[in-house]
Amino acid sequence: MDKFFILVFTIAFGVFNAQNQTAPSEIFWNNLKKHCGKSYEGKITAGAKEGDGFSGQRLVMQVLSCEPNRIRIPFYVGADQSRTWDLFKNEKSILRLKHDHRHADGSEDKVTQYGGENSNQGMETLQMFPADQQTANRIPYASTNLWWITMDEKTFTYNLRRIGSDRVFSVEFDLTNSIEFNKRPWGWKD
Repeated sequence: MDKFFILVFTIAFGVFNAQNQTAPSEIFWNNLKKHCGKSYEGKITAGAKEGDGFSGQRLVMQVLSCEPNRIRIPFYVGADQSRTWDLFKNEKSILRLKHDHRHADGSEDKVTQYGGENSNQGMETLQMFPADQQTANRIPYASTNLWWITMDEKTFTYNLRRIGSDRVFSVEFDLTNSIEFNKRPWGWKD
């Protein structure tokens, strides 16, 4: 009987603790928010090809806007100010990634608002975003895309892998060295 009581208590206490613990995605979100207003330089760590538009360019991420359920991170490639990574958080602490692409006049690019949603709360240092149905409908060749972001105290890494192909891309940013950077992405509105 004592073993049964200990087992029930252990299970009940474990469930109670699990319900009161902060979700890994919330920890990830809060750690990212600590960088709001800061900019960081990066480098391509996988997928660089001559003539790809990224190689040889200055790469900067800017954690420009942190709202309760949305974080916007413009990604600058040289003089190109067209890209913003939009992260959203729902009431269940599930994160979604969308790519906002704009022209210099601020209008939306033909290929924009694609991305995916994590199927669970991920990990404190890793969030994965398989392509969603909107992406599959809009960009059929990207229906097997898997994006993921890793973040610890030193680095933030944005990654893309197209399953079933050799398409891979990773860019890593040094979070230990914020830089002065005062640009805004094309079409930015506060």
